[in-house]
Amino acid sequence: MFFAEMGITTKSSITALVSFFFLFSLKAYHSVAVDRIIPGQSLTGNQTIISKGGIFELGFFTPGKSRNYYIGVWYKQIPSQTVVWVANRDNPLPSPSSEFKLSEDGNLVLLDNSKIPIWSTKLSSSASSLNSSVAVLLDTGNLVLRRASTLSREWQSFEHPTDTWLPGGRLGMNKITREVQRLVSWKSVEDPSPGIFSLEIDENGSSQYYLVSKESYRYWNSGLWTGRIFTSIPEMTSSYFYSFSYVSDAKENYFTYTVKDPSVLSRFVIDLSGQIRQYTWVNTSQQWLLLWSRPNDRCDAYSLCGPFGSCNPRSLAFCDCLQGFEPRRPMDWNLSDWSGGCMRKTPLLCETNNSVNTEEDGFLMMRDMHFPTNSEKLSVASAENCESACLSNCSCSAYSYYSSGCFIWIGGLWNLNQLLDGDTHGVNVYLRLSASELPSSETKKKKSVFVVIMGIVAATLALLCITSLLIRRFRRILFPSSLNVTQGTLVTFRYRELQIATKNFSEPLGRGGFGCVFRGTLPDSSAIAVKKLEGIRQGEKQFRTEVSTVGSVQHVNLIRLRGFCSEGTNRLLVYDYAPNGSLETHLFQKDSKMLDWKTRYRIALGTARGLEYLHEKCRGCIIHCDIKPENVLLDAEFYPKVADFGLAKLLSRDFSRVLTTIRGTRGYLAPEWLSGLAITPKADVYSYGMMLFEIISGRRNLGKAEDGMGSEFFPTQVATKINRGEEVIDLLDYRLEGNVDTEELSRACRVACWCIQDDECERPSMGQVVQMLEGVLEVSMPPVPRYLQTLVENQVHYEVYGESSSRFIT
Repeated sequence: MFFAEMGITTKSSITALVSFFFLFSLKAYHSVAVDRIIPGQSLTGNQTIISKGGIFELGFFTPGKSRNYYIGVWYKQIPSQTVVWVANRDNPLPSPSSEFKLSEDGNLVLLDNSKIPIWSTKLSSSASSLNSSVAVLLDTGNLVLRRASTLSREWQSFEHPTDTWLPGGRLGMNKITREVQRLVSWKSVEDPSPGIFSLEIDENGSSQYYLVSKESYRYWNSGLWTGRIFTSIPEMTSSYFYSFSYVSDAKENYFTYTVKDPSVLSRFVIDLSGQIRQYTWVNTSQQWLLLWSRPNDRCDAYSLCGPFGSCNPRSLAFCDCLQGFEPRRPMDWNLSDWSGGCMRKTPLLCETNNSVNTEEDGFLMMRDMHFPTNSEKLSVASAENCESACLSNCSCSAYSYYSSGCFIWIGGLWNLNQLLDGDTHGVNVYLRLSASELPSSETKKKKSVFVVIMGIVAATLALLCITSLLIRRFRRILFPSSLNVTQGTLVTFRYRELQIATKNFSEPLGRGGFGCVFRGTLPDSSAIAVKKLEGIRQGEKQFRTEVSTVGSVQHVNLIRLRGFCSEGTNRLLVYDYAPNGSLETHLFQKDSKMLDWKTRYRIALGTARGLEYLHEKCRGCIIHCDIKPENVLLDAEFYPKVADFGLAKLLSRDFSRVLTTIRGTRGYLAPEWLSGLAITPKADVYSYGMMLFEIISGRRNLGKAEDGMGSEFFPTQVATKINRGEEVIDLLDYRLEGNVDTEELSRACRVACWCIQDDECERPSMGQVVQMLEGVLEVSMPPVPRYLQTLVENQVHYEVYGESSSRFIT
């Protein structure tokens, strides 16, 4: 009746009018309740489209606290916005009042406030038309522009990735057009414009990827494709979530991957740090779980910190400015864009005088640095001549002199990294600084020596007098509880007490997942280790209850908890001090004491006994959740003490399983952590087995051996030899020179293989592990775990490519 009154009688006219009202109603809602953009429809402001299954959403967004707007795709159901694709990453918009629509020629276009196109799909007008095109957001995260009649895809976002590679997407090259699909990092956490790092396939046609810096420097390669994994990423085999495939024909050369379980969300990202990372979403913990990353050392990313910036693996921040320098662009630096590097705080004297006058300039020695790039070699006879050559050139920023000769650097210092202790490849680099930026200068020393001496004498006399009068009084006031400690009783420390005991937390021993550990000394001269907990949200009553429970756990192979502090927001734990540090130090650092086999076996057995006590003999079953060499401390006699068990999840004996958030360290995590299954003590057994392999080999399971054994995954070598009935003595740490009890070695290898079985039901309990290591239980032949079996099947590929793929490509 209504249509008749309007004079609309034909079926097609009614359909057109209904479509008009439908499109009009769409614009009235912030979130368009469809998965597509059809002719006549556009997005602006807060309007979005959502994929059919509700997995992805497309619309305008602002990254972080930025005031710029972009069109992008992100996960709909994940609380923290995770953007996977950006259209206008090079052309931000000042407001969301812009328009994203299908244009008259059938292209998707983004118009600014003045209706000027700033981004387009750039299809030729003959390829599509307004009346036959539709843009659809799929549940894969792929934005597709296709013909409505034939459903043929004219354009898709998967062919133009930004920093994220989603399942079903391709990374490769069209051999005919030479067009390349590559991942390019964001510039900063608030700027999705192209950064300085990219991941791209080998343009020469081989089945491998390269990580490339903006200077076209290849600083990492994936290794060749074996048909299952890349040779430089062996842990890909243990993934339960996805599978990769490689296609190469006359037209194209690309990789793609799929997720085995459609309900699992997975993404592959090139990070701001220059690392590639594979993530999966864990619903139970509501966070992204990092499955693996490359390169392993973040400081391997070429020129990450820009000129005069240094990447320090010990630092919590990725980059630090060298002494005498400050960030060139502080705001970018705070947003994790370090590419601008650093600049001098004080100009060199030769620069300010516009002449070569270097009397007041000097050099600061930086020890054990990675050799910076772009050096010039000079033919000089001594270190003094090398220094003089640098001083004579105002553009010379640094020099280094060692056995290979004299090297100087003109202009900026690039790719300067602080190496870890024990690395034999470091060099001493002498950085040129203005005198005011040097720690001290000879001139200032001569002028102030008399004043300094007199000041020291006066201060010493005053301190002696004051100290002798107040030290006893301070001890009575500040340490009332510590002086009345009963052996075996937890002490409640005040925060001020621990500040004094640790000299205001000035002697760090290391950092763990829950906070930093500092060395301290109590008034009775006993040494302690104080752990400042971070991210602990328990109330004081709950914290005291949990700590008291853990404090009641006493065993010779567990580090003793002496006391705690719960004052305001401060949460600290006080342990006995382990003078020989962690097992990690003695296994992997070259300058440390080398452990003989007898000591290693004793450490392995003692650690197993400590875990057995936690799992089976203490009043409440305790799952450690993070067994690794860093958490096994060594006392004065090199007996093991399992540390950090007090931070694990406490279980009542009435429960055999617990669902908890992901904890632990990559490389030691049991498969059930990654699959979201409930966690039992068998997760600790798996981690213990991985650590036992490292005790045997003296190197990281994923590390490169010093004896020429290559970079094969060490558990694979052990499982293969045991399965074939071969001798395992050649797998022993080469530094032991074969000095080993062969029966104990064989037993330890078999126990380790049993501990890392895929199915937790096939793993022994820690009590059984103790009995096997003690020789009470016979250790039968363990089967090869499924994920290791895949590596065994691809052993030829490791033998062919393993050595070359581990090198940096220049």
